[in-house]
Amino acid sequence: VEGMSLDALEGGTNWQFESFPEYLDMFEEIGIVPNVAAYFGHSSLRFHVMGDAATERAANDDEIGKMKVLLREALHAGAIGFATSTNEAHNGWGGVPIASRYADDHEVRELAKTLGEGRKGLFMLTKGEHTTVPFLESVAAEGHHRMIIAAMLWDPSHPQRVFDEVQEITDARERGVELYAQVGCQGITQEFTLRSAYPFEPRQAWKQAIPLYNDKAAIAELFSDPQFRADVKADFNKRAVTSFERQWDKVTIIEVAKPEHTHLRGCNIAELAEKDGKEPLDWILDFGLTDDLDTEFSVEISNFDEDEVKKLLAHPSSTVALSDAGAHLSLLCDAGFGLHLFGRFVRERNDFTLEEAVRLVTSAQAEVFGITERGRIEPGYHADLLLFNPDTVNQGPLERVNDLPTGAERLNRRPIGVHGIWINGVQVADDTGILRSKSRPGKVLRQFSFQH
Repeated sequence: VEGMSLDALEGGTNWQFESFPEYLDMFEEIGIVPNVAAYFGHSSLRFHVMGDAATERAANDDEIGKMKVLLREALHAGAIGFATSTNEAHNGWGGVPIASRYADDHEVRELAKTLGEGRKGLFMLTKGEHTTVPFLESVAAEGHHRMIIAAMLWDPSHPQRVFDEVQEITDARERGVELYAQVGCQGITQEFTLRSAYPFEPRQAWKQAIPLYNDKAAIAELFSDPQFRADVKADFNKRAVTSFERQWDKVTIIEVAKPEHTHLRGCNIAELAEKDGKEPLDWILDFGLTDDLDTEFSVEISNFDEDEVKKLLAHPSSTVALSDAGAHLSLLCDAGFGLHLFGRFVRERNDFTLEEAVRLVTSAQAEVFGITERGRIEPGYHADLLLFNPDTVNQGPLERVNDLPTGAERLNRRPIGVHGIWINGVQVADDTGILRSKSRPGKVLRQFSFQH
């Protein structure tokens, strides 16, 4: 799931822990540069309790009871909350849905109630097509906890949907239920190949391709199959909430494998297909086969109408986030969303004052997440500081680097106009980038305040 290299995960994961308390302790023992607050993840919890059955079925009452014990343990140790997903795009190895997607409503409600015991944590959810805001309101009301709902993005295929859902969240808040819509300030662009086609994976007809990604001969045979193509075309004709919907004019070739195809860099699939008199799906599969299935594409998914995005950013029921930092490493890099907010929505568009934008990503975040004594420059607060030039601040262009474990690649953006970062009063970066130092001033945050 999330476009991460299996080799990099296996080669880079530090397994000095088993329990969640040990996980937090490990951070303190090895030292960290940024401050860290950690959610307790639903899928990991299910695997620990249920084994392989975690990706086969809902939990029974005995298993739910064991999960609740471990969730209480995690919250007592300092988890900021509990995180889960019902999103149809979240699939694991071989296209199997991640474990949290097998949970039924009863399991979700029971785990959520644990958060309300003493108001100890947040409920974080990335919702899927069939998870409604009214259902989530009932979960939060019954569990007496704060809930953050992602990912609230403007979708050109469903332009009103996100505003309807944010209104439902607002209505719930007026009834005293603490829901927040997690929104993003950047357009969602993903880079992919046909052997790792994340934008297509939520579509049922495409799922048979996922287990074949690492078998070039087998997937080439599938892509040549007329029935597979017909099934995918029919699936693309259906409306969906969370996936690619035939916006072929937004799919661009960014890199090719063979020199004779270099003239196609920068071209979009809709125009190329029309020129050749083909259906866009046929064109992209045919071309992919001639380019050894190594062509790199880019697709604009959502959140590109900045006038609509501005409404979401300014909404009192929203919280600004969605960097996807650490995920989709080969597909996108939105870690600089705060710099984009300052550069684009403040300096270039004048949608917000600089002070308003800074509040959205500092003190407003601290309040939503219950983080005390941070998020403001005040006497007695921890000195977590970012020094930037408002006349130049932004994020740089995408670049590919190979600095993950096992040499795996990721996309990166370098900051523009950033002159210093301090964590707990210790400088960790200047205008040249991260400082080479043995200092690791970050803290594991374990105490949060979620009282009304």
